[in-house]
Amino acid sequence: MTDELTLANALLVLPDETVRGCVRIVGQTIADIDTGAAVPKGAIDCGGDYVSPGLVELHTDNLERHIQPRPKVDWPHAAAILAHDAELASTGITTVFDAMRVGSIPSGAGRYLKYARGLSRELWELREQDALKISHFLHLRAEVCSETLVEELQEFGPEDRVGIVSLMDHTPGQRQFRDLSKFEAYLKGKYAMDDDMFARHVDQLRGLRDRNGDRHEQEAVDAARRFGAVLASHDDTTEAQVAISARHGIRLAEFPTTVEAARACHAHDIQVMMGAPNLIRGGSHSGNVAARELADLGCLDILSSDYVPSALLFSAVTLGRIWDDMARGIATVTRAPAQAAGLADRGALKPGLRADLIRFRMRGDVPALTAVWSRGQRVA
Repeated sequence: MTDELTLANALLVLPDETVRGCVRIVGQTIADIDTGAAVPKGAIDCGGDYVSPGLVELHTDNLERHIQPRPKVDWPHAAAILAHDAELASTGITTVFDAMRVGSIPSGAGRYLKYARGLSRELWELREQDALKISHFLHLRAEVCSETLVEELQEFGPEDRVGIVSLMDHTPGQRQFRDLSKFEAYLKGKYAMDDDMFARHVDQLRGLRDRNGDRHEQEAVDAARRFGAVLASHDDTTEAQVAISARHGIRLAEFPTTVEAARACHAHDIQVMMGAPNLIRGGSHSGNVAARELADLGCLDILSSDYVPSALLFSAVTLGRIWDDMARGIATVTRAPAQAAGLADRGALKPGLRADLIRFRMRGDVPALTAVWSRGQRVA
C-alpha cells in the first residue's frame, strides 16, 4: 500500500499567502491541499503550527566544516557526509547544493590541495545506498585564483549532478576582501599565519590572478554549460563586475558586497542571494553590505545558510516579520532558490510536487522545528 499522511489544522505557507488548512501526502508527492480548520479522521492535528515546503539551500560550506573540523584535521569522509546530511535535515533543509571547491594551490604559503572529486564520489556512493535523508546536488566553487582549476573541472561530467558552478575570485584587495585588513584578520585567525606568510600569500594570489584569472573564468563558464549547471557570480562589488556576469549569462548572484552591485543585478535580471547569518547578525562579518539593507530596498531574493545551517529558517521567518508577509519570507528559502536552480518539482506546497515539508511553531521570535519530511518520509 502507498503511504498516506495528512497534516491538518496548520498554517500552510503557500506560494503567495498563509492560510489555515490541511495538506495530504500520498507516497512521495503532495496529493491535495484544502483550507479550513477541520481535522479529517486519521490526520495529524498540527494545532496551528506552520507547515511549509522544505528548505532549499544553494550554497553551504557545512560539508567542508565536517570533513575538516579543525585546520589540518581530515575527518573520515563517509562519517562526515552522514553527519552533515543529518544536521541539515534537522534544520529543515530538504534539498542542498553541497559547495565543494575546485581549483587548488599545491605550493606556496597558503597551499591547499584538491578534494572535490574524491569527496563527491563518496557522497554519490552513499546516495546509491539510500543512506542519505535529503536530496543532494553539487555546487562547484571554481577558484579562478588557483593553479589547477582546469584539471579539476575536467574530472566532472553531466552525470555528477553538478547543479551550480560559481565563479570565485578571492584576489586580495577586491570583492569580498577589498578591505585587506579583514582578509588579514581572517587568515591569521583561521590558519595562524604570521606577517611574512600573509604577505607571501597575498603576492602569490595576485600573481595567480594575473597569470590564470581570465582563462580560468572562461573555463568555468564553459564547464557550467557542459554540466548543464546554473552559473553564479560571487561577491560582485561594482556595476562593471555585474555587467561581466550578465555577459556570461549569469542569473544568480551570491552575496553581492554593495548596494550598487545588488541594484545592478536586478537591472540585469539576476537574482540576489545573501547570507542568513548576515541578516541575523545585522551585518556582514567582512564589512560588506548588510542583508537587511538589501531587503529594505527590495533587492534580496534568496537566502543561504552559508556557514550556519540553522540560520536558514530563522532568517526567512525574520524576513517574513520585516516584510509583514510570512509567505514572501519563506519563499526566499523555498520557491525562489528552487526556481533559480531549475528545480520545478519542489519549493512550494502544490499538488503534484515532491512531498518535502517542514512543520514549525514560533517560540517568541524564533521558529522551532517539530518535524521534517523528505519525499514523504519523516527524516527529523
